[in-house]
Amino acid sequence: MGARLASSAVVPLVRKLFTADGPGAGLVNRPVKISGLVTFRGEKRSLGERELQKITAELVRRAVASAGAHERPVSADEEAAVAIALARTVQCLGNLDMDDVQAVQLGHKALAKRLRDTDPHTTYHLSDDAARLHDALLEVACLHILHFFTQRSTFVARTLVGHSSQLADSIARIDLLLERTPSLLAEDTMFEARYAEHIINKHGTLTIYGIDFTNSPDEWPLDTAYLSLEVGVNERGRQAPIRAEYILAGRDRALLRGVAGSGKTTLVQWLAVTTARQGSDNGRHLAPLSGRVPFVLALRTLTHLWHDLPTPGRFLAAVRSPLAEAQPRGWTDRVLRAGRGLLLVDGVDEVPEKVRERTKVWLRDLISMYPDNLWLITSRPSAVRDRWLEAQGFTELSLAPMSRGDVTHFIRRWHTAARSGDDAERQLLDAYEQSLTAAVRTKGDLSRRDIERDMSAIDGIELTEEPKTQFLQRLAYKFLLNGKSELERTQAERIIAQTLPSVSAAVSQGTAQEVFRHLLLRSGVLREPVPGTIDFIHRTFQDYLGAKAAVEEGDLALLVLRAADSQWEDVIRMAIAHARPSERAELLAELIARGDTASTHRRRTQLHLLAMASLEHATQLAPSIRTEVERRASALIPPKSVSEARDLAQVGPVVLELLPGPEGLEPEAATLTVQTAMLIGGDAAIPILARYADHPDLGVRTQLAIAWHHFDTDQYAEDVISQMAGEDIYFDVLTLAELGALQNLGGRARLRIGEGLGSNNLVAGIVHRKLTHLWLQADQSVTWYWLAAFSQLHTLILDHSATPVDLSSLAAHPTLRTIGIHPDQILVDAGSLHERFDVIDASRVNGAT
Repeated sequence: MGARLASSAVVPLVRKLFTADGPGAGLVNRPVKISGLVTFRGEKRSLGERELQKITAELVRRAVASAGAHERPVSADEEAAVAIALARTVQCLGNLDMDDVQAVQLGHKALAKRLRDTDPHTTYHLSDDAARLHDALLEVACLHILHFFTQRSTFVARTLVGHSSQLADSIARIDLLLERTPSLLAEDTMFEARYAEHIINKHGTLTIYGIDFTNSPDEWPLDTAYLSLEVGVNERGRQAPIRAEYILAGRDRALLRGVAGSGKTTLVQWLAVTTARQGSDNGRHLAPLSGRVPFVLALRTLTHLWHDLPTPGRFLAAVRSPLAEAQPRGWTDRVLRAGRGLLLVDGVDEVPEKVRERTKVWLRDLISMYPDNLWLITSRPSAVRDRWLEAQGFTELSLAPMSRGDVTHFIRRWHTAARSGDDAERQLLDAYEQSLTAAVRTKGDLSRRDIERDMSAIDGIELTEEPKTQFLQRLAYKFLLNGKSELERTQAERIIAQTLPSVSAAVSQGTAQEVFRHLLLRSGVLREPVPGTIDFIHRTFQDYLGAKAAVEEGDLALLVLRAADSQWEDVIRMAIAHARPSERAELLAELIARGDTASTHRRRTQLHLLAMASLEHATQLAPSIRTEVERRASALIPPKSVSEARDLAQVGPVVLELLPGPEGLEPEAATLTVQTAMLIGGDAAIPILARYADHPDLGVRTQLAIAWHHFDTDQYAEDVISQMAGEDIYFDVLTLAELGALQNLGGRARLRIGEGLGSNNLVAGIVHRKLTHLWLQADQSVTWYWLAAFSQLHTLILDHSATPVDLSSLAAHPTLRTIGIHPDQILVDAGSLHERFDVIDASRVNGAT
């Protein structure tokens, strides 16, 4: 019930409880006793018991009215009793032996408990529902009381910056939730609770493929196994990295690109579960998820089941939700019309190319009809062209490669989740370190689960890896030829029946249906997501096995013919690895020849880069073919646009060997080269970037400063940041580790601070005498007195905040001269700001300004 009251309904009532004079205007340098602030005791008493009860009665009335008649928390004859009890509890404020600083530090829930404990008999005569209403309203009142303290006393705000910000964030989050959650029918409310539980159960676990430790489970809790990655977003010309889970903070529509297995689907699961849980501790980055209903729409499933993509009313049926028939009539439409939906459309690359334009029309129509919802669409990088949904307002982002620290962290989390021993973890970490030293990329093969677990033929069928692989290859190849990610079980059994006579090891062991069942249960790479339909547990298995089948069938011409289809890119690269040297040479020669005659530059680039990307799989190859492939790739290096840099990065680490140094390059070409190395990532890219560290161009060095977040913090700081002159560019700082690394380097003059660092971190971690320019979020803190620690600071840039900000305390800074503010920023007392400072447009500032 408490969450039904917006701040506009509570604040006027809370203010009446306290005196209007007293501390304020930054004059108070000590705590103030709460008993001296209330208006219902002492010399300045203005509220009697009757007036206090009128205030609490109004609070109860507004709470009941906001709930609606169908959700009335108490009967009408109990409202007065709740108001009287609430007045008695609030009156205990005057008896507390604590000051305003202690109260803020205590927190609103603990303060409410302290007040209830002062007079525990207050609610004894109330019914259970009435007592719950009393407690809920008391917590809401205490939240706003503490926020009121921080607003009226700059001493409190300055002393408890973190607590003050948390109070403001809590109030803003509640208001946002109420704005997005209109009063619902009771039937809708009950169904949404069931649906949220279903989403948590369905998407709250991860399957980590390839684990074969004895007694390890098949699934792990998402919270245990989830690893937060970074995405890069192009904002005002800078590739700003953000944590993947914050992808919808500040944007309503995002298209996320990432290679196979990079974590796109896992992120979709995490966002769905986090939204369904509706946690109160998500923080402002995840505030856009509050009050929303998640819809996970896997395109591979939608396009398989329906000739036409589903309308909202068929969303649940299309994804095979068991609640499809239980949803109230028109529920999805009501959710989307209210702008409360979170639509997670996963896997544009997993639908045939001819279906993608139909998918785009489907998305465009839905967005046009329901514009106020949040949208996240995922795809492999090359499945859709750049700016595919730009007209619909989508921001394009890319999952960044895992840094060295991320890989190490992932290995440890993976083994913790799998409950494996320390020896296995140490072996994998050692192998990773050795692969870095040798610059070798390792490739996995098929599962050996049954052999290593010493499992007998429990279903009467015992197949070694070779016959299993033959059956799986035929299935995978049929998937590829049909352009599908799923097949009917009966069709799969027919494929097994056609293959069975040629697999002598399996002919006598069972029927096609029995052999298929064995593969489904024991191969480790097939699954039956719903009865009657099968798929591979991951697209990579399908591509690997299908490529092997294509090579063994001798279908090299078909592979070349399909080379321009993004769904076949990984298949072709794997086919190069499977092929014999002569077949490999033939495939690559045909690829570059087809690229030479392509009708468009994009198609030519795509084919030549695909040939180049395949070289890393070509362990044995005629030198003349390798030379021809590299010659065509060299025409694409250095890149001439951001799009070309992104295309090159998709080729992988082999491109690093071809990237030039800064000598003789124009600034634009140098910047694009740095972007390419950054997007490729990995420790092997750091020496390339270090060559540009002393480049005279601001844009090049700004790109190097931004690239820091894609690499190991300490290694990049030592090899690159330490070599960069930093008086004229902003260094982005997102973590405490980066802040500490810059401190060890003696600091930098210009810093742009990410949202995860508080003012206490900055005061402790920034080299005071060095800082002259600081770039922050406008809602970084409630007051700004802490900036006085930086005696050389003269320029402050503030990114836009959705909430109003009070900058009046900046006037106390002795050296601050220039403030950058976004033109849409709402300010408190903006007039004095323009009188005191040179105010500039923050939206026109970039990292090299």
